[in-house]
Amino acid sequence: MSGARALLADHSPETAVACTRMLTDEGYAVIATRQGGSAVEVARVNEPELLLLNADLPDVSGVEACRRIRSFSEAYVILIGPDSDGSDRIEGFSAGADDYLVRPYSLAELALRIRALRRRLRPVPTSRVRSYGSLQIDTGAREVTRDGVPVALTKIEFDLLETLSRVPHQTVSRDELLTGIWGSRWPGDDHVVDVHVGNLRRKLGETASAARHVHTVRGVGYRFEAA
Repeated sequence: MSGARALLADHSPETAVACTRMLTDEGYAVIATRQGGSAVEVARVNEPELLLLNADLPDVSGVEACRRIRSFSEAYVILIGPDSDGSDRIEGFSAGADDYLVRPYSLAELALRIRALRRRLRPVPTSRVRSYGSLQIDTGAREVTRDGVPVALTKIEFDLLETLSRVPHQTVSRDELLTGIWGSRWPGDDHVVDVHVGNLRRKLGETASAARHVHTVRGVGYRFEAA
């Protein structure tokens, strides 16, 4: 379980603290959020192995967040919510949840359900090479080539490119990049993202004013274009 990540989305501080403690005991590094919309974006950037989603999240419900996450992730998803007449559970499974835990519940039961999910096999991606014109990114080997020539990237530069290219045409904020790549090692200055993006662009043969793949979204972050 070393290095496994779990995303916890719950707007109750008490529940978040208790579940975080349980997940940590189960061997997960926990990322927590209180809203469904941010849960989707954090899941996109961080690629957690497990998601615990409160079905009643504000802004975007846990069910809708699960549905959106399923468009790009095969992570295990457990929804937690009510089920007065059975319809809530049906809606959750229809959205792509692996399990639906009805409130009230015990942390011991939740831990057992997580262990049961981990025994299930997930489909293995058939290809880990992303091709964007002359640019190829091998996410398994962590290698990048441009026009067939290897591009020597640092770990952080590769992580930035891999994260941005995972969701072409969609903006990823600096905060999301900091959380996903630096995590607890974040130096506290989001300018560090700009510095590493500048180095990445230089090695890809582009600049901010003449960007082909890595585009700046002013005041927000960066966007990868496949062209």
